[in-house]
Amino acid sequence: MGSNEEDTLPLQPPIRLPSDGDLVAAVRETPLATGLLAGEAGEDIGPAFTPDAVEVLRDGSDDKVLQVWADACRLTLGTDEELFMEVVRLFLGGGPLTDDVPAALTDLGLISQAPPRTLTPLGLWAAGQVIGTATGQDIPVMGALADQDAGSLLHGLRSYPEPERDEELAGWLADRDRGEAAAEIAAALAEASPLSRAVGVELLATGLGDEGTRVLDGLLGEPKLGAVVAARLGREERPPTPEEIAWAFVDMAAALLEFGGETAEVIKSVSQGMEKDEQASTIALLALGDHPWTERVLLVFIDHHPDERVVAAARKALRRHGLMDARG
Repeated sequence: MGSNEEDTLPLQPPIRLPSDGDLVAAVRETPLATGLLAGEAGEDIGPAFTPDAVEVLRDGSDDKVLQVWADACRLTLGTDEELFMEVVRLFLGGGPLTDDVPAALTDLGLISQAPPRTLTPLGLWAAGQVIGTATGQDIPVMGALADQDAGSLLHGLRSYPEPERDEELAGWLADRDRGEAAAEIAAALAEASPLSRAVGVELLATGLGDEGTRVLDGLLGEPKLGAVVAARLGREERPPTPEEIAWAFVDMAAALLEFGGETAEVIKSVSQGMEKDEQASTIALLALGDHPWTERVLLVFIDHHPDERVVAAARKALRRHGLMDARG
C-alpha cells in the first residue's frame, strides 16, 4: 500500500525495542543463526542465507546483520500466510500461542522458547519490519524521532498515547532551543497531514509552554490554518469565513479517518452538537472548500450517514465540488 490513507491496519502505538547491539546479539543466539555460524545448518537453508549473508551474520556491522535478518523474516513470513497472520495476531496483542509453535518462528528467534509463547524482543522488531512492509505503514519505535525534523516528528507521533508522546517530545526537545522548536513545528503544520496537524497544534498548546502559545497566537491570522487552530482550541475571537468553515470541518474529519476511526464514530464526532438541518447546511459548504480530503470526507457522509437530508446535501456538495475542480 502506498499511503496511510489506504492502510487497512489502524495506526499502531509505538513499540519499545532493545538497542541494535542487543538485537544483533539476539540474532546470533537464535537456533538458525547458531547453526549457520557453526556450519551445522545443512544445505537447505533457503535463499536468504547465501555465503555472503552468513559472513555478515558472523562479522558484519549491526545494521547489516539486522538487514540480513529482516530479509530472512520477510522471505519466511511473506511466503507463508499462516505464519504471517500468527505474527500479526501476536503483534496486535493476541494471547500467547498454546498449540504447537511452528519451527520457523522459533528458529528465527521470533517466539519465546518457554511459556508463555509470545513474541520475543527480536520477534517484536521483526514483526514491525514485516508488517510495515506489508502495509506501507511505518511502525513507530520509541526514541527513533529524536533526530528527525518537525514534519517527521508530527507524522511519527500520530498514534502515540499521551505518556509516550510526551516522552518522545522530551527527547526531541533535548538538544533544541524551545522557541526555535516551536517555530519549526508551526512551520510544518501547513504541509502536514490532517492528523499530524492536529498533533502539532496540541503539542504547541500543551507541550511547549509560552513559546508554543505565542506561536499559536501568530498562526491565528493565517488563512485556513488559522481557522483550524481556532476550531481546535476553541478560540471564538477568530471567526472563520465560509470557505474556512469547509476547510476546518474537512480537516478535523480527515484527522479521525487518518487515525483509522470507524466511520460512524467520525460522523458522530464531527456532527456533535448540530441538528440534522444544521449538519446538512454545513455539509453543503464543503463544496466551497479546496481541502485535499474533501472528496473522501463527503463520501463517508454519503455512504454512512443515517439521515437522508445530510446524505443528499453531501451528494450535491460532491457534484458541485467536482465541477469547481474541473473549472480549475
